[in-house]
Amino acid sequence: MHTSSHTVLYDPDGLIEAGLPLDREPYECLVKAVLAWTGPDTLAERDYEQISLQLTGHARAVASDVQRRANQLPKDSGPRALADVVLREAEGRLSATLEGTVRCVQNRARLIRALYERLDRLEAALAPDRAAPPVS
Repeated sequence: MHTSSHTVLYDPDGLIEAGLPLDREPYECLVKAVLAWTGPDTLAERDYEQISLQLTGHARAVASDVQRRANQLPKDSGPRALADVVLREAEGRLSATLEGTVRCVQNRARLIRALYERLDRLEAALAPDRAAPPVS
């Protein structure tokens, strides 16, 4: 008897996720707010941990988007090479243990900012290819 109401999807290439736009604006606001913190730690450690978790999840989603966009470019292109560097850096930073500190939260925020900058540059690099008329 099958009682589960959940369906497991096999999507190793992330095609389902690729069609969903990132909810960018709230995270950009959060990043801006987090990077503006200059005073002493005023939140509880668990609050910083929760913010770090939220930023980590979003950073992973943006990194996946960067990877998909980079894969659309030729292997020897400059924008793709720079994306690979940013993605390696992101992988290293995302593998670091989360801490309930302002420094940890701000590091995750800086990572998201860098990933979005790279994503925007990849979009610009891909734009001429997408706008080109089909060859007959």
